[in-house]
Amino acid sequence: MKKLFFGALILTCTATMAQKSTTTKKVTATKSVAATTTPLKNLKDSASYALGVNIAKNLKAQNLDKIDVSLVTKGMNDVFGNKPLSITEMQSMQCVNTYVQAQNAQKSMPEKAAGKKFLAENAKRKGVISMPGGWQYEVLRASESTVHPLPTDKVKVHYHGTLTDGTVFESSVDRGEPISFGLNQVIKGWTLAVTQMTVGSKWKIFLPSDLAYGDNGSGDKIKPGATLIFEVELLDIEKE
Repeated sequence: MKKLFFGALILTCTATMAQKSTTTKKVTATKSVAATTTPLKNLKDSASYALGVNIAKNLKAQNLDKIDVSLVTKGMNDVFGNKPLSITEMQSMQCVNTYVQAQNAQKSMPEKAAGKKFLAENAKRKGVISMPGGWQYEVLRASESTVHPLPTDKVKVHYHGTLTDGTVFESSVDRGEPISFGLNQVIKGWTLAVTQMTVGSKWKIFLPSDLAYGDNGSGDKIKPGATLIFEVELLDIEKE
């Protein structure tokens, strides 16, 4: 990771020097070009700017683009200047976590509303069973087995995960290879549902966001507050 970043940093510095050379020969009056030719006098300036860009992109990716940049700068200056800090390190962590959770909760509201509507309509379909906690399931294939896994068991499954619009976000079926994992190591909805299944059965389970990835979401496809659908085939309960 460090090699990649410093490689990018070198490219940034090189590009900056190239821009300087170009701008001495060609001057354009547009604001967009002026913004890209801000003079950086030396390697230290270029590195400092590159670090700022990198930090800002990381903050935006974490839904922190509405923060007060002037106070971010003050915090950095206080640390670099060995000045007394306005809050403790523990308070800093608590503040950031609370702020991120609040931003994610607000961002997840549209998805949660859409998921609630979907589950309400889905509950009306024949064969769909609604469970305490808001999750639902549909038996695609029953089995003659009477053995259920425990929440602490390791299971082997095939699964196919989609969003409510049918977008596939993950699938062992598509990969052509089943997966094994402990039922105490997955999202809460999986633990609740798979422990109700018997070996050899195949269910379609519908999970509201609070039993899936909640307000945080996961990856590029699973948005904060998303309701998820899984087709799950319980192949075996694996013994250690």
